[in-house]
Amino acid sequence: MTTNITTLPSGLVVATECMPGALSVAAGAWVGVGSRDEPAELAGVSHFLEHLLFKGTTHRSAQDISRTVDRVGGDMNAFTSKEYTAFYCRLPSAHLGLGIELLGEVVSQPALRDADIEIERQVILEELAMDDDEPDDVAYRLLAEALYPEHPLGRETAGERATVEVITPDDVRAFHAGQSGAPTAVVSVAGPVEHDAVVTLVAEAFASLGERPVRPNRSAPGVASAGEVARDDDTEQVQLLVGMRAFERTDEDREALDVLVHVLGGGMSSRLFDEIREQRGLAYSVYAGASLYDDAGAVSVYAGTQPQHVDQVRTLIDHELDRMLVDGITDEELEVATGYLTGSFVLGLEDTGSRMARAGGQLISTGTIRSVEEQLKRWQRVTLADVRRVAERVLGAPRVRVTVGPV
Repeated sequence: MTTNITTLPSGLVVATECMPGALSVAAGAWVGVGSRDEPAELAGVSHFLEHLLFKGTTHRSAQDISRTVDRVGGDMNAFTSKEYTAFYCRLPSAHLGLGIELLGEVVSQPALRDADIEIERQVILEELAMDDDEPDDVAYRLLAEALYPEHPLGRETAGERATVEVITPDDVRAFHAGQSGAPTAVVSVAGPVEHDAVVTLVAEAFASLGERPVRPNRSAPGVASAGEVARDDDTEQVQLLVGMRAFERTDEDREALDVLVHVLGGGMSSRLFDEIREQRGLAYSVYAGASLYDDAGAVSVYAGTQPQHVDQVRTLIDHELDRMLVDGITDEELEVATGYLTGSFVLGLEDTGSRMARAGGQLISTGTIRSVEEQLKRWQRVTLADVRRVAERVLGAPRVRVTVGPV
């Protein structure tokens, strides 16, 4: 698989992956600005803007956009993360030009009308209320605040009611003009495409994207300390989280961390799943995960259990963390984890959307795209000693514990 990359005179980066014979084409526009780049008083404005770009452009109404995509059987969506915002579509391959045209229009020519902003404000407030009714969402929000105290990485991506309610139309327009420009953006396309033809389409569709903004300056979060956070909630289950600070996404131990997380709680063969669910029946959902950023990261363990089992589940989580910290993992666990990581990665390459997302996500985050072969080799080179070193770096860090439910 070959990725072709071209940087336009405006600074916009275009990447393509040709998949001969694919029936669909996926295209994405990635803007390298996320919730961590917002001033505190405008927390949530990136997510607000993400919603608004689908409310209409200077040439199309919101209904025009949705009908255009529906008419060819495609789908179009977007999401906001801590460090970038992405807009993407997937359509039958014959409609590549239409997909790129729509992406360019919504990203570079949004209408941002006052009336639409007020309507979407209410939609986002409903979204925040919905999230507040999801106790696991609340738990993860509290964990982020504790792991990154007084830092934008600790803020909710969608913002808070207090900030969403006071963001003005001028705030939204100014943020779009100041942050959404060609030097901060990447367009990635995957499918049965020809690179030069895609570059021509992108150059035309994104011609009005400004050239002034540059990538925002970011400050790394301070050191986290151990702590306990508890939130009483009238739910049937208690949500348990244990989190530890890790390292940035480009760290050389990244693949060893992938192995550690999988062995700990990454699948049905993982230690946490086997011990807490299979052997004792104390939880339906229990898993581990990692979230890595430009200059920081974290590993977390989640379990949902009934109130009478809280103490036992917390003890078991701590026991498994300590056991991995002291003893590391076995040869068999390393083999299983490596097989899972490489196998699932390869399976994902069959899908145009996955390939588009991989290329765009890597380019907007690191400025490069690692080849498939190199990525597979990096997982295959992980040793028991590598995992032990990562365990000492991460599992030995101060632990933050969050509890949400009837406690």
